[in-house]
Amino acid sequence: MPKYTLSINGKKHTVEADAQMPLLWVIRDLVGLTGTKYGCGIAQCGACTVHFNGAPIRSCSFPVSAATGQPITTIEGISKDNSHPVQKAWIAEQVPQCGYCQSGQIMSAVALLKTNPHPTDAEIDAAMQGNICRCGTYQRIRKAIKSAAGATSLK
Repeated sequence: MPKYTLSINGKKHTVEADAQMPLLWVIRDLVGLTGTKYGCGIAQCGACTVHFNGAPIRSCSFPVSAATGQPITTIEGISKDNSHPVQKAWIAEQVPQCGYCQSGQIMSAVALLKTNPHPTDAEIDAAMQGNICRCGTYQRIRKAIKSAAGATSLK
């Protein structure tokens, strides 16, 4: 079995895995970071969203063999204490209902605000379109993103 060295949340992890093993399972099962969730397994729901070299990707369909050499950030890596402005906004706006999709939602929102610090409703909707919330908290998600966009300390 091949070995891969990955940089996840600023730490190096060497794992043995099949080349086609999805990054999601490497993160969860081999590295032990369980904040990233499995939703659909076909890159359609967004629950497994992580950042790869700063861009959001669906880790359920991204092979570990393609994940070396670039930094990977999971929900655990955006802050150690829920102090990221997006996390604070999520809490303040009471976004989660069941909460299952929220780590992927937050990761997509963080990526959006890094590239567009003051998005319009249409830009928020377009950026978040691929993240499914079965509880339907989309209005609260949009409100939290707008709230976080007003924060001056976006990372």
